[in-house]
Amino acid sequence: MILADNETKVDLLNNEAIAATIIEMLRERPDTPVTIGVHGDWGAGKSSILEMIGAGLVDDKSILCLKVNGWRFQGFEDAKIALIESIVTGLLEMRPALTKTTDAVKDLLKRVDVLKAVKAVGGLALLAATTPVAGLAVAALGAQGLPSAIKPGEGSKNVPEEIGAFRRAFDALLDKAEISQLVILIDDLDRCLPDTAIETLEAVRLFVFTKRTAFVVAADEAMIEYAVRKHFPELPDTTGPRDYARNYLEKLIQVPVRIPVLGETETRIYVTLLLIGAELGETDEAYIALIQAARDHLKRPWESTGLDAATVNTALGGKADRANNALTLSDQIGPLLASGTKGNPRQIKRFLNALLLRQRTAAARGFGDDVKLPTLAKLMLAELFIPRLFEQVAWSSARHPKGLCEDITGIEAALEGDSGVPDAKPTPKGPRKPAGTGKEVSKSEAVTGPDENTVVSEWMGSEPIRTWARLKPALAGVDLRPYLFVAKDRKDYFGAASVLGRLAAVVERLLGPKLSVQALDSELKQLAIPEAAQVFEAVRGRIMGGDVFNTQPDGIDGLTVLVKAHQTLQPQLLDLLEAIPRDQCGAWAVKGWEGVITDAEMSVRFNRLLETWSGLTNNTILKTAAGAALKMRGGGR
Repeated sequence: MILADNETKVDLLNNEAIAATIIEMLRERPDTPVTIGVHGDWGAGKSSILEMIGAGLVDDKSILCLKVNGWRFQGFEDAKIALIESIVTGLLEMRPALTKTTDAVKDLLKRVDVLKAVKAVGGLALLAATTPVAGLAVAALGAQGLPSAIKPGEGSKNVPEEIGAFRRAFDALLDKAEISQLVILIDDLDRCLPDTAIETLEAVRLFVFTKRTAFVVAADEAMIEYAVRKHFPELPDTTGPRDYARNYLEKLIQVPVRIPVLGETETRIYVTLLLIGAELGETDEAYIALIQAARDHLKRPWESTGLDAATVNTALGGKADRANNALTLSDQIGPLLASGTKGNPRQIKRFLNALLLRQRTAAARGFGDDVKLPTLAKLMLAELFIPRLFEQVAWSSARHPKGLCEDITGIEAALEGDSGVPDAKPTPKGPRKPAGTGKEVSKSEAVTGPDENTVVSEWMGSEPIRTWARLKPALAGVDLRPYLFVAKDRKDYFGAASVLGRLAAVVERLLGPKLSVQALDSELKQLAIPEAAQVFEAVRGRIMGGDVFNTQPDGIDGLTVLVKAHQTLQPQLLDLLEAIPRDQCGAWAVKGWEGVITDAEMSVRFNRLLETWSGLTNNTILKTAAGAALKMRGGGR
């Protein structure tokens, strides 16, 4: 049931409407040159729309549709020439009746030779507009051992004239081939390096933008704008009220078509179709009928909540029982998956593939019955989209003797009866009781585990966490250890929990928000020095493992309080600061150490680190902040 992550002609997103609109636009004025951009984020379905356009034009024999991949031109010395040759080659392959011996083909190939030669002797931009190029062409191609269709002394056109001659030769070849319109689909342009992307777009306008020729370019607008800025670094950022990169793109792309992101309803329908399609197969007649029924819902998604059981049963008939799991799962994960992936189809596919692979892994290891797909999906949603919550749940469950996360019990109880309406603000219902004990957790025991008022209150203040906690199934009383075990491809939660023992709870609390960790000061002082060192090392490992340093990582506030309580840990703190990658580190690293780094030797060591940071050439933010901190500390002396 692994879902293929490539372009498809099977439309599960109702994107055929976009393809049909573009096809209609192309057919309305086939003799007018046009460049259409299909824009969307990575994984939005741009390549699939190009496939649908190609399929929609295939029956019209007077229209020739060629597909080229911009990525193929990566590494060519001149992407412009590579695109031109690709188009000419494709044209000859699609119209085999045209041979290289016909006058129209010979003339066009000669023009390609000239353009190659101009590149060989310095490039179009380096040649004066009045420079004759025919003689240069013969000489340059001969020097490189390349064949030439140009005869010595044949013409003396300059560069602009030669480009015009190429266009006329290209147009004549379309006449010879009896083509009413040539449609060229360019894909994967946003995967190219900036120079290749820009040269490809410029080639479209400069050489092949002739009558009866249309280009449909699939690309992420943001990536192309980035390519413009990198390719023309000397140009101003703006031209009046508009960004220069956007202006440049709009000159190259006449008609932009943007793919809408999926909302909650579309995501539910998409997940249902993906899972049922994986079960039945894309060519199954019942599945095709279900796709058509889904399109009826997608026509007015604001009036639909997704595919219901009645619709699925009607479409699938006797195969409906094989769709029950898909319906249940899409209802459960659709809302948060739509939000977490921002409606991106590729990310949705990848999530489902990871989900199904983990379930298979559990089955292969012999504990498949202990891993229920809906529960696994709920935990994975937290893992991918609310990682800090998942970390707290994982560490708490790993150290519990029965694999329970009691704080989940607390938030689920607090949300009981909460409809999810924004103004509904339930509060935690009393102190936590460890499962099966009937005992309340006293304040003296707080250092060994976060109390509900701290953790649950924090969770209740986050709407994404509240939305996640409302998802079915509930996790209260569920042994989460099998689910954490199949998540070990990222981290081993059991090893750390078994080594730290009761100190694992302290580590979790030190990774919390600033206000909650500041309240731990007196409790941290009760730790023995070896215990404090063990806690420091665990928090340090979590900080470095997060690999995000441009903003202050979770745990830094906790280490500040811990080192204040145990000043013998100052050397370890300096070790941590010195180990952070300097090119990635934000300004947070220079601040907040007053009263923490107090030892004279450690203070000198910190000043040296500030001096190093203030001399960086690859991190302006850290350099500026470190320089200001040095001045405040008296120049570091």
